Amino acid sequence: MSTNVFVLGLDEGNLAELQRIPGTEHIRFHSLLTVEELVHSDELRLTELLAKARAQLSGFQGNVDAILGYWDFPTSSMVPLLCREFGLPSATLEAVVTCEHKYWSRLAQQEVINEYPRFGLVNLDDTAPPRGLGYPMWIKPIKAYSSELAFEVHDHEEFTGALDVIRGGIDRVGKPFQHLLDHLDLPSRVAEAGGQACIAEESASGTQVTVEGYSTGSQVRAYGVIDSHTYPDSASFLRYQYPSALPQAVQDRLADIACRVIEHIGLSHVAFNIEFFWDADRDAITLLEVNPRHSQSHARLFHEVDGVPNHQCSLRLALGLPPDLPHRQGAYPVAAKWFLRHFADGVVRRSPTPEEVTAITDRIPGCSAEVSVRTGDRLSAQHGQDSYSYVLATVYTGADSERELVRKYERCVAELPFEIEDREE
Repeated sequence: MSTNVFVLGLDEGNLAELQRIPGTEHIRFHSLLTVEELVHSDELRLTELLAKARAQLSGFQGNVDAILGYWDFPTSSMVPLLCREFGLPSATLEAVVTCEHKYWSRLAQQEVINEYPRFGLVNLDDTAPPRGLGYPMWIKPIKAYSSELAFEVHDHEEFTGALDVIRGGIDRVGKPFQHLLDHLDLPSRVAEAGGQACIAEESASGTQVTVEGYSTGSQVRAYGVIDSHTYPDSASFLRYQYPSALPQAVQDRLADIACRVIEHIGLSHVAFNIEFFWDADRDAITLLEVNPRHSQSHARLFHEVDGVPNHQCSLRLALGLPPDLPHRQGAYPVAAKWFLRHFADGVVRRSPTPEEVTAITDRIPGCSAEVSVRTGDRLSAQHGQDSYSYVLATVYTGADSERELVRKYERCVAELPFEIEDREE
């Protein structure tokens, strides 16, 4: 008999990763709603999305054995709601939202660790940062994703300018997030902040890394550390690289902090990823963000290096089973996900065809690419971009060394035929 697993926003690439997991031959993966509805929609109507998902699950002629997701809000919050209604294993909604509400998450971190930046709440009508915070600082909505509407500011003029931009775009995620908060018993400071405020945090520096892990309820475990490299003089990501090149003692400290935070919040029966900075000069760690889901961006990296994508953790937890990840059994010692970006708004006049992409990557062993834009697209109209750049394509490389990773990427990018006409208006 088949096991039926419903995946919120299941897309082609992640379906392929799920099917690579050993022992999934008997599993049927079903898409629950679409990526367009959950990620790319101009308006996220949480009530309507939940009603549509419930109707699809209730109308299914067979067992619903698991529900999982790997996208940010609203997917991350819909999973515990739907699992509770259908009697399936999941984290609690309160624990998930504690992680996702940036201000609430910081308040929880204060109770158990010291490795966090100075921070404060910013209301949309504020004209100055919270008292006691110094520039440079980041200002961002208490709920957003993919660095959308997040700005590093260096003075009062940049602070007020960033807040102006945020006011114009915060409703898309903030309104449905507030609807979710209305159904929770919130601490008073979190209730006061609501879902449409911002948080300001003093900037951290150093190497940015992500700890991937999971919690079964009885055990919290970190299983991998990924390095995040940015473009020169930019906060935009150039690549994610696994495994981390940080000293093992630092990786162990990161894992310990991550597990303490997850245990304190009470997040269980779910995978997680936590982003950090490590400043080598001061040997200082700063926790950046807690995400109550595994990172699907890292799936192929774990497959290339360890032999199984990290989707395995979420899948087994959703089925009520403990994860069982292999270690260093993949085809390559090191792997990376690269982001080919354009740093000005523009119109795509020429984009590689699927046939061209396949021909290029077939010539480069351990390389694949996914184009994010099409001919005729306006870059600024793309959803989920950071505040400083636009992703044209993602490139995956597996190699025997970091030097070879870079060579493969540079060769691939040199052959991808993009033409962008910059636009200032």
